[in-house]
Amino acid sequence: MYKLTALLVLLCAACHTSLSSPTAAGLLPNGNFEYGPKPSQLKGTVVTAHDAIPNWEISGYVQYIKSGQKQGDMLLVVPEGGFAVRLGNEASIKQKIKVTKGSFYSVTFSTARTCAQEETLNISVNPNLEKNDWGILPVQTMYSSSGWDTYAWAFNADADEIELTIHHPGVEEDPACGPLIDSVALKVLQPPKRTGANLLKNGNFEEGPYMFRNTSWGVLIPPHIEDDHSPLPGWIIESLKAVKYIDSQHYAVPDGSRAIELVAGKESALAQVVFTKPGRRYALTFSVGDGNNGCEGSLVIEAFAGKETVKVPYESKGKGGFKRAKLLFTALSPRTRVMFLSTFYTTSSDHSGSLCGPVIDDVKLLSVRGRRTN
Repeated sequence: MYKLTALLVLLCAACHTSLSSPTAAGLLPNGNFEYGPKPSQLKGTVVTAHDAIPNWEISGYVQYIKSGQKQGDMLLVVPEGGFAVRLGNEASIKQKIKVTKGSFYSVTFSTARTCAQEETLNISVNPNLEKNDWGILPVQTMYSSSGWDTYAWAFNADADEIELTIHHPGVEEDPACGPLIDSVALKVLQPPKRTGANLLKNGNFEEGPYMFRNTSWGVLIPPHIEDDHSPLPGWIIESLKAVKYIDSQHYAVPDGSRAIELVAGKESALAQVVFTKPGRRYALTFSVGDGNNGCEGSLVIEAFAGKETVKVPYESKGKGGFKRAKLLFTALSPRTRVMFLSTFYTTSSDHSGSLCGPVIDDVKLLSVRGRRTN
């Protein structure tokens, strides 16, 4: 039985060698941790050998968790498959990955807070000793009713092989009070371009991080202050909290298959800097709606460009729908910042306390010809 398991691990790793391809997307080898340590490499749930989890190297206090396992009165649920890992104080997991040098990648992974409150995770890519690309993701705010959230982070590959590390810098009294990690995936991102039909890049949000088909809570894109490269190409998260990347498989999306939900009021803002000609008039158009996720009430999106702003109200019944909106403005400089935010904090009607908000999609910016100002 053990030989069969080992063979399956090797086959799983082989099927992911295409990750170096520019079009690759999917789980890392053993990215869902379904292949675990041998019984001799476990002390209870604590992993005792640094190479015990196939395809991963661990350090510090790492636990191998089975779905449904209890910690006191807490039931530990795993979103995909039957197993996950938990990172205790100063614990980390890392994996070497074949990539294409010079390509732009996003990492997607799921995490759940357990007993600690002020949680953060450090994620880094280290191709060599001289350069380290890293970000800090705050995970103390839970956005989904399941207790699990999925985050994305992005980087430029500076070598043909990189080492991805997820590290928990916790200093809790109980070393086991760390976050659960599951389902780590990688995707090549294609840099979007402006077109004659839209001066904004990726205005329909179709290019973005990898999304897991079997999870229904979308992907959180962290604030730009925690991320040097946006996993939503063309866009900056101009806020203190994340925005949510959603898909048409699980949400109501106004156009195409992807959109953005502004889930944290004025602390959840989306921006892009665009080239403009001073004195020229422009029209910014966009869709505002709800994601058919129980986000009921008076939703409002505020849009800003130049010196102009518009508030677009949307009365949501939480069952999907959208309307179009427009903002006309005069460019004041060669670069104009276009920004969107949600006026109010809103929570889902299922009484879970999970944050939600208005959906924005199909954002377009065009010059209004023949309408110059002095």
